Amino acid sequence: MRLYIAEKPSVGRELAKCLAGPVIRHDGYLETGEGIVTWLFGHILRQAEPDEYDPRFKRWRAEDLPIIPEKWKLFVANDCEKQFAIVKSLIEKADEIVHGGDPDREGQLLVDEVLDYIGTTKPVKRILLNALDEKSIKKANSSLRENKDFVNLKKSALARARADWLIGMNLSRAYTLAARRAGHDKLVLPIGRVKTPTLSLVVRREREIENFKPVDYYTIKGTFIHENGSFQAQWKPQDTMAGLDSENRLVDKQIAEEKLAAFAQEPLDGVISAYQKTKKQESQPLPFSLSTLQVLAGKMYGYAPQLVLDTAQKLYEKKLTTYPRSDCEYLPTNQFGDAGTILRNLAEAGDAEVAEWAPKANVKTKSRAWNDKKISAHHAIIPTTVKANVMTMTEEERNLYHLIARGYIAQFYPVHVYDQTKVEVTYKEELFTASGRTERDLGWKIMYQSKRKKTEEEEDNKEEEEESKTLPTMKKKDGVKWSAGDITQRATKPPVRFTPSTLLAGMKEIHKYVKNPEAKKQLKDVYGIGTEATRATIIDDLIKRKFMTAKGKKKYLSPTPAAYLLVDALPDEMTYPDSTAIWEDKLHSMSEGDGSLEEFLKGQIEFTTRLCAKAGAVKMEVTGENVCPACHQGVLLQRKGKNGIFWGCSNYPKCRLTCNDKEGKPDMEDAKMRLNRSSQRMAPTTISASALARQARATGNYPAGARSNGMYASQSGRSYAAQEYRAPSSQDMDELNSLFSPADYEAQLAADMQSYQAATPRRSGWQDWKNKPKYSASPMEHMKENEGAGQKQADKEKYLCPRCREGHLRRIRGKNGAFWGCSNYPRCTATFDDSHDKPLLT
Repeated sequence: MRLYIAEKPSVGRELAKCLAGPVIRHDGYLETGEGIVTWLFGHILRQAEPDEYDPRFKRWRAEDLPIIPEKWKLFVANDCEKQFAIVKSLIEKADEIVHGGDPDREGQLLVDEVLDYIGTTKPVKRILLNALDEKSIKKANSSLRENKDFVNLKKSALARARADWLIGMNLSRAYTLAARRAGHDKLVLPIGRVKTPTLSLVVRREREIENFKPVDYYTIKGTFIHENGSFQAQWKPQDTMAGLDSENRLVDKQIAEEKLAAFAQEPLDGVISAYQKTKKQESQPLPFSLSTLQVLAGKMYGYAPQLVLDTAQKLYEKKLTTYPRSDCEYLPTNQFGDAGTILRNLAEAGDAEVAEWAPKANVKTKSRAWNDKKISAHHAIIPTTVKANVMTMTEEERNLYHLIARGYIAQFYPVHVYDQTKVEVTYKEELFTASGRTERDLGWKIMYQSKRKKTEEEEDNKEEEEESKTLPTMKKKDGVKWSAGDITQRATKPPVRFTPSTLLAGMKEIHKYVKNPEAKKQLKDVYGIGTEATRATIIDDLIKRKFMTAKGKKKYLSPTPAAYLLVDALPDEMTYPDSTAIWEDKLHSMSEGDGSLEEFLKGQIEFTTRLCAKAGAVKMEVTGENVCPACHQGVLLQRKGKNGIFWGCSNYPKCRLTCNDKEGKPDMEDAKMRLNRSSQRMAPTTISASALARQARATGNYPAGARSNGMYASQSGRSYAAQEYRAPSSQDMDELNSLFSPADYEAQLAADMQSYQAATPRRSGWQDWKNKPKYSASPMEHMKENEGAGQKQADKEKYLCPRCREGHLRRIRGKNGAFWGCSNYPRCTATFDDSHDKPLLT
C-alpha cells in the first residue's frame, strides 16, 4: 500500500481527486485506487517546554539560564492526538510512503519529523506540489523523487527551529527578569532571532526622525538655447566654493542669488563640453515571489503583508495560482509550453486590462525568468492553466490576480528599449548637467503605464521624470546661449516611517541595515531575515503584542515605550541584524548541503550563553514607587518573612537592601539613614560575600588574595549535545506573571540563608520580650560568628567596622569561603573579603 501524507486536509483532498478512483472517505484519510491519502495539520508535533525537560524550569530564574536541552524532545500537540494516531496506524500498514509537505524547508520538516518520531524505516518518496490543479498534481505524481534527496532541507529547518527555541526561551526569560528587577512588574519581553532585529529597525528609524533637523538648500537651473531647441540644465557647484555643506549642497541663499545674477550677465555664450547617447535595454521584471508580491500590493493597494499571504493562499487553494509561499522569482523551462493555454485563459478571465494585454503577448518570447538553475523546490507565483472568472472573486483576490497575471504576461512582451542621453554644458567656467531619454520601444512597459493615483510617491519621482525628458539633438562642442535661470529652495526630508510592506522589504533586503560595513558587502546577496511565510506573521505579532502601532491610512509603524525599553536593554548582537542575517545565510547554505546542524547549534548555544550573561548586568530605566536608595536599579517590594512584613529590593541578589514596614510602606527614612552612616555610600556593603564570589567567577575579576584561599574556585563547564525540534510558545509568555512572584523571591532568600552555618545566638542587649527589636528579614539574619577553637574575645573586637563605626568585624565561614561581617548586623550590613584571616579593608 502506498501512503500519501499531505501537509493539510485541503491539499490531501485535491491530491486524492487526481489519483485513480473511486475515492472513499474515512475518518482522517481518503482511500483511492492508487493508495491512501492522509494529512497533518501543519506541525502536529511541538517542541517540549523548558519545564518538560526539568520541572524546576517552570519558575523563571536567572540562575537557571541558559537552558540547553541535552536531547531535544517532541510531544504530540493536544489538539492533534487523534489525527496523529490515525497517521501512525496508516504508516505501520504502508509499504511505501509519499511525503506531501509543501515544497519548502518547513513543509519538508513537518512530515519528516513525524516519520522520525515514529521511527519508520519504510521507503519514502517526495512529491513536490507547486500548484493544485489537476495537470500539475498528475505531473508531480509521475515524477516522484527520493525523500532522502531533501535531508539537507530538513536539517536547515531543524536548525532554524532549535535556534529560535534557544534564543526565544532563554533571552525572553533573561531580559524579562532584568525588567522585573527594574520594577517593570507587568512587562513581558518576548525576544526572537528575527523578531527583535525587525523591531529594532522601527525603533532606530523613529529616532532618526525624532533627531532629524531639516536643512534648507538651493539649486540653480539654467535654460540654454541650442539651434535645435532649448533645454534645462542644473548647475553643479565646485566642491571648493564657499557656502556648501558636507553633502555638497549650497546652503547659503546669498551666494545662490549672487551666482544667478552673475550667470545672467553678458557674455551669455556656453558650449556643450560633453554629450553621450547610449542605447539601453531594460529586461522584463521577474515574476513574483511572496515578498515582492506583498511589497507591490502594499504600495498599490495598501494591503498588509498578512492579508496578501492569506489572499494568495485562497487563490492557490482555488487552483488559480501556484504555491504562494515561494521565495523564488524564476520559472522552470518545462512549464514554458503551458504559456499558450494560460494566456488564452487570462484573456477570457473578465479583467479588461488583462484581456487587452494577453492577446498581444508572443508565446515564442523567452525572458530571463525561464531558468532551471535558479529553481529549487518551488518557483515563482504565476497563474495556472485553470480558467478564472474575476467577477466571482473578492476585491482583494481580483487585485492580486491582476498583479500576478500582468507579471506573467510581461514575460512574453519585448524588452524595453530607449536611448539615454547625458549632456554637460560649460558656462562661465561652471558646469551644468542635463539628462534625458528617448523611447525606442516601450515593450513590456506599456502594461505598467496604466492609470496611477497621484500620491506622495509621485512627488518624490519628479527628479526621475526630469531625467526622462527629451533633449534636442546636439553634439559635443556645439554652442549654446544662456536664456534664463531660477533658484529653487529645497529642504532635506526626514526618513519615512516604515509601513508593514516597506518593513517586509527591509527584512528581505537586510544588508542595507547591518552595522558592520564588511558584513554589508557579504550579505548583499543573502535571502534576508525570516522566511517568505513568516515575515508577515512576525510584523503582525509585533503589532498585536503592542510593541508597534500602525497609524493612518498607510499604516505607518511607530514603536511603543515597551519597544524602546527592550531595544535599549539588549546588546547590539541582538538588535542589529548582522548575526541573524549571517545565520539565515548559513541556513540557506545548509539546505544546499554546506554546513552541519551540530556546528550551527554550537554557535547558537555560545551566542545564547553570552547574551544571558549580559542580561545579568543590564541597566534599565527604573519605574514605579520606592526606588531602592542603595542601588537605584530596583524598587522595594513588600515581602513576608519569619519576623513579619518587610521590604526588599527587586534587584536581589545583586542588592540585598532590606527595610522595615511602616504602615504598609517601606520605612525609607530609616533605610536612607542607615546608608548615610556609611563613609562608603556606593555600597560594597549591600552585596554579600557569596554574591561577590559569584560575580567574580562570572567576570574573572578576583580580589587580591582571593585565589590563594580557594574562595573563587573554578567550576568545570557543562558540554551539551544537541540532537531534535520549535520556538517559544505564547503560553510560556502568558504564564510569566504567575511564575515570577513574591514566592520566587522568598525561595532565593531562603536558599541564601542556608549558605551560612548555624551557631548559638549571641546575647542581646534587650532584657524584656516586649523590647525585643523587630529586625528586617535578611539572608544574614541567622548569621553566627565562627567561634573557632581558642579564638579570644579581644581578637574578635580587634577590627572596628569602618562603615558604622559602632560594631566590630567578625570572621564568618560561608559556603563560598570565609568573609567578615559587622557585629552590628542587621543595622549595619557591611561585609568584607577575607585575606589571610584578616578583613580586606582596601
